[in-house]
Amino acid sequence: MRICLNAALLAGSRKDYRAAGISHYQSQSLNALAAIFPSEWQLEAWVSAEIPQAEYPGIPLRHAPWSLRRPGPRILWEQLMLPPSLRGADLFHGMAFVLPAFLRCPQVLTIYDLSFYREPEHLPAARRHYLSRATRWSARRARRILTISAAVAADIVEYLGVPRQRIDIAPPGVDHSRFCPRPAEEVAAFRRQKSLPERYWLYVGTLEPRKNLVTLLAAYAQLKPEQRVPLVLAGGAGWGTAEIHSCIERWQLHDSVLLPGFLPAAELPLWYNGADWFLFPSLHEGFGMPVLEAMACGVPTLTSDANALRELVGDGSLCIPARDADTWRIALQRIAAGQMMRPQVREHSLQRAAEFTWENTAKQLLASYRAALA
Repeated sequence: MRICLNAALLAGSRKDYRAAGISHYQSQSLNALAAIFPSEWQLEAWVSAEIPQAEYPGIPLRHAPWSLRRPGPRILWEQLMLPPSLRGADLFHGMAFVLPAFLRCPQVLTIYDLSFYREPEHLPAARRHYLSRATRWSARRARRILTISAAVAADIVEYLGVPRQRIDIAPPGVDHSRFCPRPAEEVAAFRRQKSLPERYWLYVGTLEPRKNLVTLLAAYAQLKPEQRVPLVLAGGAGWGTAEIHSCIERWQLHDSVLLPGFLPAAELPLWYNGADWFLFPSLHEGFGMPVLEAMACGVPTLTSDANALRELVGDGSLCIPARDADTWRIALQRIAAGQMMRPQVREHSLQRAAEFTWENTAKQLLASYRAALA
């Protein structure tokens, strides 16, 4: 069996925000698949021209003739250049929303979220129009659809009309050897190195409207100055970032809100470990990878009540209506005063995070491949 994967969004060794999100899922899935792939099957992954084979020694990489970082060249390649190279493939897995139009073998499609349907105002118009049309068309052609949470599976049924029995759920895992509680002296040394305060609240993710940071800042601004634990908003700048800076300016929060930018992967576990609480007010998520990473580090989490986030954190963590700034204010006041049950939330976070591994993700991918081939 020749199984071909379109991993065009794989970022390889890049150290910027493109290495997170979908790229991270593709990278970890490929490595986990390589470890358990049936010996009688042939696996190959199609990637951007600049991705080195040495980073994925267990999987033969097939390279596009040019870089696939920009949407235009990527769409041109996957619709016109890729299909002739897949002649003889027994199964094709489109790992991000869209399938090639001119491909006749059985196909599997991964859909990470449907934010372009649920929150269309939070995406640029060109991206929204392309994804909404191409994803709907691709979903109807795929034999199996993979997604990362039951919440997204429900959205796929509702918005795309796909029968639930054609959808498989393969949640992301987390690298528990990296994302885990670190020794106190190591965390203290990291705080000193980065000139971080003894207590801080942390958000990690792209700075964009869908992440609802304006509501968080509105709640934070209502705290008395002595209640404000320093707030770190870490992540690469997406579109619409100007409003976040405007809020910081309007409410004079420069002294208490830190914007360190995109955090290198090697440092990320220590940023989590050093945080007093992890805050994630997102309006909509397909899963919520930063929340899982924070939980695996034993950091108490406070998230919005978006369906996927409630599903991820389970019953032992705290979820707040996403747009309710006043409820966020009350919650922030309570955690600042130490009135939340932090040890209990921490223990629940560790137990819940232990359920998510990349080996389990890869096993579900294989199960979907077998179902599509059947």
